Amino acid sequence: MADNKTKPTNASVDSYIASRASEQQRVDCKELMALLKKITHQQPRMWGPSMVGYGSFKYTYDSGRTGEMPLAAFAIRGRELVVYVMAEGEKQKSLLKKVGKHKMGKTCLYFKRLADLDKSVLEKLVVGSIAEARQRYG
Repeated sequence: MADNKTKPTNASVDSYIASRASEQQRVDCKELMALLKKITHQQPRMWGPSMVGYGSFKYTYDSGRTGEMPLAAFAIRGRELVVYVMAEGEKQKSLLKKVGKHKMGKTCLYFKRLADLDKSVLEKLVVGSIAEARQRYG
């Protein structure tokens, strides 16, 4: 079984943002960092080479694969930012419809600018995602 690459590292969050982010993304990252710190009460930490994470939880999939992931996280993906959220329940899906201009992958909420999103709805999505992770994995 392949080793999970998404692990906490000692890399600098500030250096990651400085090396990857456009000027607008740097402003948005600073605001995202404040929001995620407020929600999780945790300091940011690099997870792997490109994810800024807050807190953590351990998971075990039905396949038996185990690992650890941040409770809340974001990343810079080219011209877009990504906030990682579990959004499978009806309440979460309802919030996705209200959050603003975005694209959604399985757990990746992609957007170009934080100003395109309703930040209060984004906060509820992240809080709901953390609750879903805790309910699912303890």
